[in-house]
Amino acid sequence: MKISIITPVYNAEEFLHETYQSILAQTYTDWEWLVVDDESKDNSLTILNQLAASDERIKVFKNTNAKGPGGARNVGIKNAGGKYMTFLDSDDYWYPTFLEKSLTALKNESVGFVYASYERWDDDLMNKYNDFIVPEKITYKKLLRTCPISCLTAFIDIDKLGKKYMSNRAKRQDYGLWLDYVKEIDYAYGIAEPLAKYRIRSNSVSAKKTTLIKHQFMIYYKQQNLNIFQSIFYTLTWAYYGFKKYKGIKR
Repeated sequence: MKISIITPVYNAEEFLHETYQSILAQTYTDWEWLVVDDESKDNSLTILNQLAASDERIKVFKNTNAKGPGGARNVGIKNAGGKYMTFLDSDDYWYPTFLEKSLTALKNESVGFVYASYERWDDDLMNKYNDFIVPEKITYKKLLRTCPISCLTAFIDIDKLGKKYMSNRAKRQDYGLWLDYVKEIDYAYGIAEPLAKYRIRSNSVSAKKTTLIKHQFMIYYKQQNLNIFQSIFYTLTWAYYGFKKYKGIKR
């Protein structure tokens, strides 16, 4: 039961070997790594081709025109040949049991979508932050209010739920995809144990909610087809919970 791992890459030469090692260390080994270079200007593509030459499970794709993270991930989704699909950005890291425990939870809970808690680290992988512990279940209505699903721990049964694609919006593409999946099922299941490391970069926009408000509103208004009042309400609710999520995250 193959798992397709999808990674968008842009100027990530300093992280790629570490990312590959976290995949290589997985206790579950029936995987393919679909890496999509989005017109990197550094040596990322060269490194990826070298890795692919040493491991036939690695498939490298190169965009001739930059598509952004959502568009790059869509190339991976389109070419995914596995029964399951998950995502790992080039600067993040999984613990060795991530694939195995995600697959076990998917089967035990009889759901098509699981996600896990994760540790929050700085640029140098120093553990200065509190872990983010996810709720056991998230329904579509709750997901509209706040998003506990991180891109690096989303794990989807595409054999059961089918392939869906991210929007081409500049931001929040992953959140839009989670909404599209979860609104068709009863809930997604959350694994309480942290199974990954998420880098909070010094220039990260994830914690800067004011830069994302417009994109968040458009996900509700255009992609989820909510009316303007609902879209405003959920945008404000998301901003409130987002502020709480990042407030006081330092240990």
